[in-house]
Amino acid sequence: MRKLVLIATGVALVGSLSACGKNGYDRARPDEFAVARAAPLVIPPDFALVPPRPGAPRPQDTSPSAQALDALFGGSQARSASENATLDAAGRTTAETGARSTAGSPTTNVVDKGTTTRDIIAAPEGDGQTARASTPPK
Repeated sequence: MRKLVLIATGVALVGSLSACGKNGYDRARPDEFAVARAAPLVIPPDFALVPPRPGAPRPQDTSPSAQALDALFGGSQARSASENATLDAAGRTTAETGARSTAGSPTTNVVDKGTTTRDIIAAPEGDGQTARASTPPK
């Protein structure tokens, strides 16, 4: 048993030392510094940086949501006449003050649509010829 372990160890040692030969490492490799020249560092000719004004708001102090709204809609703009007319027709001045808090209250009048709307939404996709929905009788 000892001879077998000794032979196996010797074979492993010889195999690992044979991997250290220079057979695959004699090839000519390119010089990594000769491949591409680095461009020289250049200071820009125009340094038009102005120091911040005392008391001026810092640009990084604005909230990310305000920055997103400015990027999407260009800041606060006056509404056009058509936007104002649409909002007036929708009743922007006649809406209740606490409408959002009373929307889910038990005293809110709700129209019971039954299962028809749910059946229409859950109808299988298709071109509409095979999709059917029926209103249950009352």
